[in-house]
Amino acid sequence: MSRRISTEDGRAALAGVASGDPGRTDLPTAVRYLLQLLAEKAPGHTVEMRVPPFGAVQVLEGPRHTRGTPPNVVETDPMTWISVALGDEQWADAAAEGRIRASGVRSDLSDLLPLRP
Repeated sequence: MSRRISTEDGRAALAGVASGDPGRTDLPTAVRYLLQLLAEKAPGHTVEMRVPPFGAVQVLEGPRHTRGTPPNVVETDPMTWISVALGDEQWADAAAEGRIRASGVRSDLSDLLPLRP
């Protein structure tokens, strides 16, 4: 992630998304802010957490991945990511419904959630 999102800007974006009438930049900022918090909570390069089209981070200590598709990948849509990151929805439920796609033995990030923005 290139630019650090301030707590104030991140919380404002999350409030905008929660309002049901988000501004143009609220959804991407909220997603990137929560990805930033995840990377701060679990720094590393073992699992790639992707929320297309807004961002991706590598998390969890362990073997560093540098080329090709990482062995541990998680991908979800923006609204599911926000919901599980805030604890409004359980990781296992979203995964069972196919809204979280996780591959690799270390791809279950549920122990790191919810995040506290």
